[in-house]
Amino acid sequence: MKLTLIRHGLTEGNIRRLYYGGADIPLAPEGEAELRRLRETVEYPRGRDYYTSGMVRTEQTFAILYDDTPHTQVPGLREMNFGAWEMKSYEDLKDDPAFQAWCTGDVEQHRAPEGDSFQMVYDRVGEAIAPILERGRDAVCVVHGGVIVMLLRRWFPADLAQTYARTPEPGHGYQVVFDDDGKPVSFTPIP
Repeated sequence: MKLTLIRHGLTEGNIRRLYYGGADIPLAPEGEAELRRLRETVEYPRGRDYYTSGMVRTEQTFAILYDDTPHTQVPGLREMNFGAWEMKSYEDLKDDPAFQAWCTGDVEQHRAPEGDSFQMVYDRVGEAIAPILERGRDAVCVVHGGVIVMLLRRWFPADLAQTYARTPEPGHGYQVVFDDDGKPVSFTPIP
């Protein structure tokens, strides 16, 4: 089985370097243009099944890359919700004691006020991907950078720095190959 994980295209949140995940924001015009350019130059993998997180930016990305191919929305594949820090930059938050504690503490267990912790998202994403893997069919998921790195960490353990270094650029991702027993054996970048 091959599972293709593609990060949504560029958003205003990416451009402005904001903390966002729960905010259901669309692609930026630059993001749409880059995805169209990529689609013309790259052959994105196909699958038998297709999924998105259901958020606007993943739906828009999917439509650009895969047209009107039928797909299923899986809300469990949504990005981390930064709660009270949503749509704010480091500059906006740098003097917030809770934010500083999060940055300098155990980011895997701490969470933004009213938001998710790394562990909460890791667990949610693991539960959401399980039925897709159980089908054992080649699949494509258009999701979020944080979701992709959490899945890679689950299947190919790495320390936190290596985990974040695997974050794909918008419109890019990885293809994970699973053996006949459903065990992940390798991953390669796409495109």
